[in-house]
Formats: sequence, structure tokens, C-alpha cells
Amino acid sequence: MRQELAGGLLIVRASGADAVKAALTGAQSAPERIQLLLGCPVPQAAAFSFGDCSLQTQPGGVVLLTVPEARLTIGFAELRPLMFQPVEVAPALRSVFAGAVAQLLAAGHALDPHGLAHHLLGLAELVLRSALRSELDRSDAAEARRREAVAYMRAHLADPTLSAERIADALFISRRRLYQLFDDGQGVSERIRVMRIEKAKALLADPAKAARGIAEISRDCGFTNATHFSRSFRKLVGETPREFRERAR
Repeated sequence: MRQELAGGLLIVRASGADAVKAALTGAQSAPERIQLLLGCPVPQAAAFSFGDCSLQTQPGGVVLLTVPEARLTIGFAELRPLMFQPVEVAPALRSVFAGAVAQLLAAGHALDPHGLAHHLLGLAELVLRSALRSELDRSDAAEARRREAVAYMRAHLADPTLSAERIADALFISRRRLYQLFDDGQGVSERIRVMRIEKAKALLADPAKAARGIAEISRDCGFTNATHFSRSFRKLVGETPREFRERAR
């Protein structure tokens, strides 16, 4: 965990009996506490408890901040985009957080514990809200790029040379970034194949295209080989293109 967070990443976790129960049963109840693990420079290892909040620092630059979920003004359901996964934190936010932690380590013994608990709660709110906003912005940007990629695929389905490399070049992104946009178990090549079969189904079921042969429709959908088209169609639809057309009529 320490090595994973060294680059300034944040991991938000749930803790307490309810969190364990939710993990075992899949329940959606809110946990007792929210834990924030953030990689940032810290001057020393320490552990403090202030009321119902706690702060721990580890050598190597890992800070664990624990706060009660019920006292946060942001609901547990809203935090789901951040939960249990490394999230990149902006350098400015890391700097503010690291500075606040360093000050607490230096002067916490001389400050009121009740006031410090409120301070830690506010610090947790700052980190969570800032990270959540950045994560949602990244998700919105990724979804927009994903829609662009799908639109490009749809416009070029008839081109048998359509590939991940061509789509990435058209969108001015790397192939790695393109694959990340479609990291949903289907992938880019499979998505193209499914979209081609869906287009073929629409053409086969269209009475206006009844005079067009199966081979012509396969070419219209980007398949250079009618046999390969029929095999792919049957694998996905469960029947041959001819059987589908007859049933659609």
C-alpha cells in the first residue's frame, strides 16, 4: 500500500462492522467510518485520536485519516466513484493536505482535541470533495471521447480496414488511451464486430433491401469474406443471415 500511494494517489475505504457486513452480503448500508489514505510527504510517523477522528502517518509518506461517515456532509452513495481504487490527486490538493498534516504533527499536542476533530473532518471534506469533482470531470471527459470513438466506428463500419489504430489516430489519442475508454470486457475489436452485425441485422430486416444478396450486405458492413460474415453472424445472433432475413420477413 505504501508503494502504491507514493505517487500522490488517494484511496478511500469504508471501515467498521457495517462495512464488513456490506462486503460480505453486498448490502448498500453506509459504513461507520470513512478512511482516506493519501500519499504525501510527512515529517514523521505518528498516531493521534481527536474525538471520533484519527490521524496516522507512516514513514515513506502515507497518511491515514479516519472520520465518522455520519458527520460528513457528503453522502456515502456520492463517494462510490472514489471507493476502493487509487485516484490521482492534484498537486495543489496534496500540498494543502501535507501542510495541514505537518502543522498538526507539530502543534497538535497543544490544541483543543474537540476543535482538532472538527479540523480533521473539514480536511477530509476538502479532500473528498476535491477528488470527487476531479474524478467526475475525468469520467465526463472519458465518456465524451468514448462517444466520439463510437460515432467514428459507426460512420466507417463499411470500411474493412477499420481498426483500433485508425480510430485512435482519428481521435488524436494513443491506442492505449482508446483501449482504456472501452475497458468494459468487450474491447474495441469486439465492439466493431458487434456494431457490424447490428447493422447487418437492420439491412437484412429492411424490405427495401430485399433484393440485395447476403454477400452484398456483408460487404456493406465491412466483411470482405461472406463465409466469415455468416459465421460471425450466427455466433452472435444464433442463426444464419438467411434464416434471420426469412424470419424477419
